[in-house]
Amino acid sequence: MVKQVERKLEPGLYLVATPIGAARDITLRTLDILASADVIAAEDTRSLRKLMEIHGIALGDRPLLAYHDHNGARVRPRLMADISGGKSVVYASEAGTPMVADPGFDLARAAIAEGMPLTSAPGPSAVITALTLSGLPTDRFLFAGFLPNTASQRKSALSALVDVPATLVFYESPKRIAAMLRDAATVLGGSRPAALARELTKKFEEVQRGTLDTLAEEAAAHPRKGEMVVLVDRASSQNISFSEIEEMLQDALAQMSVRDAADTVSQALGLKRRQVYQMALKLAGDTESDETGSGT
Repeated sequence: MVKQVERKLEPGLYLVATPIGAARDITLRTLDILASADVIAAEDTRSLRKLMEIHGIALGDRPLLAYHDHNGARVRPRLMADISGGKSVVYASEAGTPMVADPGFDLARAAIAEGMPLTSAPGPSAVITALTLSGLPTDRFLFAGFLPNTASQRKSALSALVDVPATLVFYESPKRIAAMLRDAATVLGGSRPAALARELTKKFEEVQRGTLDTLAEEAAAHPRKGEMVVLVDRASSQNISFSEIEEMLQDALAQMSVRDAADTVSQALGLKRRQVYQMALKLAGDTESDETGSGT
C-alpha cells in the first residue's frame, strides 16, 4: 500500500475522479487529496467510504456528506459556506470523472460563480477507456451522454447526430441497450461500424465490435448486465467525389507536407487516413515530375 501524503490543502473545491471498476485505478494525487481535505462530499458515500478503506485512508472526525441530484440544492450552500470559511472541500463522483454525466456540475458551477478556487485531479473515465478499446477513430469524438428514454425522443436526438464528423459516444443502461441500438441502426444506418463496451476495468469486461445492425441483434438475443458505453463511427463520406478530395489535397500540399496534408484532409472529411495519404503521395509525386520535366 502506498503511503498517502497528508498536508494542508488550500481552501477551495477539489474534484477527484474515482475508479469505474478496479480500485487500483485511483491516482496517488486523489489519495493525497482524500487524506488531506477538511470536508468530503460524495455522490455515493458508501462506495467512497469503501474505497477509502481499501486504500487505508482514515476518515477520522471529518464530515462525509452525500451530494447528489436529489439533495444538491440543500447541501450545496453548506459546502460553499465551508469553503468561504477557509476549508478545503473534496467532491468525488460515484465512479469516473466528476462533471461527466454527474451531479457535481452544479457544485462546480457554484464555486466558479463565487470566485472560489476549483481544482480537478484527473483519473478514470469510461468515455476515454471505451474509446481506446473500440477500434474506432479517436482523433475527434462527441460524448452525447444518455439518450432520452422514449423511442420518439431518442430517434429525434439521434437524427441531430447523423452527420456529425466524429465518433459518437453514449452511456446506456442494460435495460434500454437493445432498444437504443435498434433505434441507432434505424437512424444512423445499420451498416455503420460501432462498439459496445461493458463492465470496463471489471472482472467481466467485454467489448463487442461490429455494425449497429449486428450489435442490435446480439443485444436483443443475449441480454447482458452492467454499465455500458456505446460508440458509433462517424458518418461515411461516400458523397464526396474523388475530384473534391484531390482538390482539397492540392490546396493543402501547397502549404504543408504530404503527411500533414493527408492528416488535415482525412480529418476534415472523415475519411481513412491511409486512403488519403496514398492520394497525397501520388499528387506530390506528379507535381515533382512536372517540375522536373519543365526544366529539361
